[in-house]
Amino acid sequence: MTKFYKVSEERFALDGGSAADYADVKLPARATSGSAGYDFFAPFELKIAAGETVKVPTCIRCRMDEGRVLAIFPRSGLGFRYKLALDNTVGIIDADYFGADNEGHIMIKMTNRGDKDLVVEKGKAFAQGIFLQYFLTDDDAASGSRTGGFGSTDAPSGK
Repeated sequence: MTKFYKVSEERFALDGGSAADYADVKLPARATSGSAGYDFFAPFELKIAAGETVKVPTCIRCRMDEGRVLAIFPRSGLGFRYKLALDNTVGIIDADYFGADNEGHIMIKMTNRGDKDLVVEKGKAFAQGIFLQYFLTDDDAASGSRTGGFGSTDAPSGK
């Protein structure tokens, strides 16, 4: 099963969203039947000045079967026009992130590396997610479980 959900209103507020915007948040959707990416929509107006970095609480979480990952990218048009880039280059949302302590809230941190200010109206697409299948090595021995959110799966040194 692969499906998008909203995080709770309380979680959205804790992460920087507002109750006034919660009801208007749209779940990610594909624009056409041939689109690979699911558009993520701005939960409120995003103003990103040239050279500025913002972290967007999307209000979105995603349930996925094991063996799938959701890769997050900026919308290509925004990359071309504003040099908009994700600070981690590609966001990787693991299947077990859904059950994290932060409800699996997908946060998107990006920087306007261009020389023009960017404004994305509330409800307009600004990022996209693509589901990918992945494979494991035959000798994989991972046994840990996730509790935290971003950066919570760091392996011990030497691994």
